[in-house]
Amino acid sequence: MKKALLLLALIGPVVALAQNNNAPSSYDPHDIKITGYLQTQFQKAQSPGITSFSGGDFSKNSDNRFMIRRGRLKIDRVDTYSSIVFQLDATQDGVQLMDAFIQLRHPSQKGLSLTAGLFNRPFGYSIVYSSGYRDFPERARVFQTLMPRERDLGGMVSYHPGGKAKFLNLDLALVNGSGHSAKDYDSKKDLIGNLAFKFDSLADKKLHLGFGGSFYKGSVRNDTKTYYTPNSNGYTAHTSDENEGRAIGRNYYGANLQLEFDSSLGKSSFKTEYVAGDQPGVAGGADIKGPYASRSFTTQPTTDLYQRKFNGYYLWFTQEIAKTGITALLAYDVYDPNTKASGMTIGMPDNFTADGDVKFSTLGYGLAYQINNRIKLTVYNEHVTNETTSLPNFSADLKDNVFTTRLLYRW
Repeated sequence: MKKALLLLALIGPVVALAQNNNAPSSYDPHDIKITGYLQTQFQKAQSPGITSFSGGDFSKNSDNRFMIRRGRLKIDRVDTYSSIVFQLDATQDGVQLMDAFIQLRHPSQKGLSLTAGLFNRPFGYSIVYSSGYRDFPERARVFQTLMPRERDLGGMVSYHPGGKAKFLNLDLALVNGSGHSAKDYDSKKDLIGNLAFKFDSLADKKLHLGFGGSFYKGSVRNDTKTYYTPNSNGYTAHTSDENEGRAIGRNYYGANLQLEFDSSLGKSSFKTEYVAGDQPGVAGGADIKGPYASRSFTTQPTTDLYQRKFNGYYLWFTQEIAKTGITALLAYDVYDPNTKASGMTIGMPDNFTADGDVKFSTLGYGLAYQINNRIKLTVYNEHVTNETTSLPNFSADLKDNVFTTRLLYRW
């Protein structure tokens, strides 16, 4: 028993680092180290060809599929003053670069670091938390919409002091704003800030508490003479020659909370995150499916921009079942791309609302079985609901639920 506790104490800091995508496997100096994980899965959709945030859309004539969801290979190296992280993602769709960044640190100021390259946007909790350790199969729809693929190119300053202030973590990043796989398409840069607190020694070390706040301040270039702003019933159109090249605000504000409690029944965990703000998008329709109309752009949008007031959140609850290795999962998330219009107002004549303004919510539930310290089996169902509107495509709830069985191997 003592040996097991000692091993847990030794690997604990390594596991904590591994859960953060913006860090090497360990900050102890080492030569090349290779880690990673593979997620294979089978999915059954409620109907063929659905739009899905559970691993991507289904093919036109398919309602089930086998797929490699993620195949990550992470290489890192650490010396006294610097570290480098390089990560690839290999799936049936090909090989993509996921992370490529250099970190600089000084031995006398280990809590201060400078990161440059391609890294996770330091916004909130779930964005930087590794998918190899997350209990739930996917991040919430709101974060997949605002920050698809999670990463961006830029520079970041981080401060994580030790000693009595080890509970504090501060990040400030300047990024292109065009996302993971794109070069910047305008001269503007986006600013991201994150302040987080974490306490692991409460209630005789049984209670773990984390919370924080984030902001994102940026813009998207309008490429036409018209853009739209929200009003109480839809949108107001603004048309002028001066609007071509105008920077339309992209601003988010978020807060998050994490609670974990250890007991003889197993660990209980509750995590939540809320984000709201302004998100430039397009109308949606024939060329762009509604759920993607408010997604952040990787290329210059060529049609009129719609600046939407949005909000979204998720609630995640997990309960370990004693020492069985089984964890019960329960989640609920909401993304409302346009808080100024709802229900039958959307799609009414002359208010300019469209498919991109429809609100979605998802109820997820399932079980995860930790077979050993490397292998985990997850069985999970998602019940997706959209609001009923005046739009032909959203006059009733879509049949877009998804059931997932996933096997993960981590090394």
